[in-house]
Amino acid sequence: MTTPAAALRWGTPAARGVLATTILGSGMAMLDGTVVTIALPHIGAELGATMSGLQWIMDGYLLALAALILVAGALGDRYGRRRVFVLGVVWFGAASLLCGLAPTTELLVAARVLQGVGGALLTPGSLAILQASFARADRPRAIGAWSGLSGIAAAAGPFVGGLLVQAWSWRLVFLINLPLVVLCVWLAHRFVPESCDGQRGGRPHLPSAALGALGLAGLTGALVEAPARGLTDPLVPLAAVAGVLGLAAFVLRQRRLADPLVPPALFADRTFTLANALTFVVYAALAGVSMLLVLQLQVSLGYSPTAAGLAGLPITLVMLALSGRSGALAQRIGPRLQLVVGPVLIAAGMLLLLRVEPGASYAGAVLPAVLVFGLGLATVVAPVTATVLAAAPDRFAGVASGVNNAVARSGGLLAIAVLPAVSGLTGAAYADPAALTAAWRTSLWVCAGLAVLGGMLALGVRREVLGPPEPPARECLHCAVEGPPTQLRAAGRAGHVKPS
Repeated sequence: MTTPAAALRWGTPAARGVLATTILGSGMAMLDGTVVTIALPHIGAELGATMSGLQWIMDGYLLALAALILVAGALGDRYGRRRVFVLGVVWFGAASLLCGLAPTTELLVAARVLQGVGGALLTPGSLAILQASFARADRPRAIGAWSGLSGIAAAAGPFVGGLLVQAWSWRLVFLINLPLVVLCVWLAHRFVPESCDGQRGGRPHLPSAALGALGLAGLTGALVEAPARGLTDPLVPLAAVAGVLGLAAFVLRQRRLADPLVPPALFADRTFTLANALTFVVYAALAGVSMLLVLQLQVSLGYSPTAAGLAGLPITLVMLALSGRSGALAQRIGPRLQLVVGPVLIAAGMLLLLRVEPGASYAGAVLPAVLVFGLGLATVVAPVTATVLAAAPDRFAGVASGVNNAVARSGGLLAIAVLPAVSGLTGAAYADPAALTAAWRTSLWVCAGLAVLGGMLALGVRREVLGPPEPPARECLHCAVEGPPTQLRAAGRAGHVKPS
């Protein structure tokens, strides 16, 4: 094809450099989506936060990430995927500094929103860069490595967070990003070739992005604040109505625009739609359990932050060992089997976690559950990501990645907003072991049901989706300088493009 995919083959130094860059960048964003969970009790104690405040510390980040990730993917397709990726990494680092210095809950939430903006800019670029940089035959393996190692960052979040919190303070959870940002920017300029979609011109439709952001913000605000304020508070129904209207207007605008932010034609592909629906429900379940597990271990079982983080280490090890192989297996046999089995294994791990209550031992209750949980994650994460990208035309790599990431973050966003209310965990109840354990049990049943639903959705996925598709028409490459593209080749033509 016309992108660096014709040049980068698995195992070459250039391919390793591109992989390292994208994994480090997206890994930072994923890590900060989970590393904060282990610090929540300490943040709440130091800043005097309520349960609603802790939810906003999590959801402020996810809200900005989910609301802006679509426009960020489109920006990368139009103006250069590496350029937007690097901008996101730098923005993320600056916002991390603000998080680490925040003196109040309100300022920490505001800084987390800014951090989510940076995450939105860099996350879809990671996958789009891989899709544009690797040969078609090597993409599932590259995406498998990306999914596994980036997912390890998310799974290792509680462990890393526990070490950092006990080493000094919860603030170190954010400040540790600064040296990683410097390294990631250097790697991007050293190894990553620039690419863009030569068929898309003009600017992304920003009013559409604003409507999507308004919709998500309204619904999230209503769900988070309803338990504390009550349904009679005017803010709650107003936020809910604004959310519904914003999302409805977003969908209508996308159907009418000549060059939409999210081309509706993407969802005409059944596999693309079902894989994203699976992503939504499974990531909602993961986010809910991840937030409550570290609270349950620390508050109800008396674990230290480091011990609570170490409790999930087997998930990281399983994903490290199996995610790459899972992506390669999906390429050989088709992804459907893994997309069905993986969520069911995740659900089984969640139900095993029902035994994690006061007095439970690690070896008897926690370890078996997290091993099954990790096996489910390793089975499904790489194949579902590769399936979403393979079901979309290559020239929409950034948009397809943005859609899938937005769907995943939206699922997590809504789960964190809804689960505490559904399970009766409001106010400062998270500090009461009895109340937390009761909410923990209810939440596990809900999340296990969501995971099983994800597996059922996968039954409609095309088995052959990861096979070689038709090549795209044209693609442009440039070296991130003003002026005409330096390379323009017909699709499917082999050649080597060096990183600029």
